[in-house]
Amino acid sequence: MEKTFEIYRFNPELNEKPIIKEYKINTNNCIMILDALIYIKENIDSTLTFRRSCREGICGSCSMNINGKNTLACITKISLTKEKVKIYPLPHLYIIKDLVGDLSNFYKQYNYIEPWLDSKNTDWSKELYQSKEDRMKLDGLYECILCASCSTSCPSYWWNQDKYIGPAALLQAWRWLNDSRDENKEHRLNKLRDSFSVYRCHNIMNCTSTCPKGLNPAKAIAEIKKLL
Repeated sequence: MEKTFEIYRFNPELNEKPIIKEYKINTNNCIMILDALIYIKENIDSTLTFRRSCREGICGSCSMNINGKNTLACITKISLTKEKVKIYPLPHLYIIKDLVGDLSNFYKQYNYIEPWLDSKNTDWSKELYQSKEDRMKLDGLYECILCASCSTSCPSYWWNQDKYIGPAALLQAWRWLNDSRDENKEHRLNKLRDSFSVYRCHNIMNCTSTCPKGLNPAKAIAEIKKLL
């Protein structure tokens, strides 16, 4: 079956405006959007630039905007898309080239919430015990793959990404606040205790509706607000 792909193209080195380029391909041998992008790059236009890695919806590399929704190209079936497939980079990022956005600030914010276990335990030869009940509290939090689909779908993040930490990092902040083994919760909360880090969230739920892993960052942010 032939399908038309409209793909955002931009090369800053050429000092030209971005364009939308059409590619018509036979998709009989392509199942996912990522398959089609790889086919275009290998057979039609080798200059097309995008990120990819695992092809299993685990690494988050191939996140992009497909037909108006932020998602992963490797788990989006071509058969479920419209006749024309419109592919753009994640919105409101500095574009490095074509479908590749600069995630430097995104990872800086992730680092800010200190995404590691903070424990006074010094004997790592022994198990740091956690009950099954406490472990279950992390379900729906640890599965985040940092694809940035949620943060780049959030208008508050578009407008204040220099101050507002964003749904993805806040989901991870709640993951560590919710970990029974962590012993530095007050410090973690104090880092969020200002008018921008958390409170720019206005609960419009874009983050939850777009998450390709089915997680709920909006709920995590609400829980952090309760603690604050």
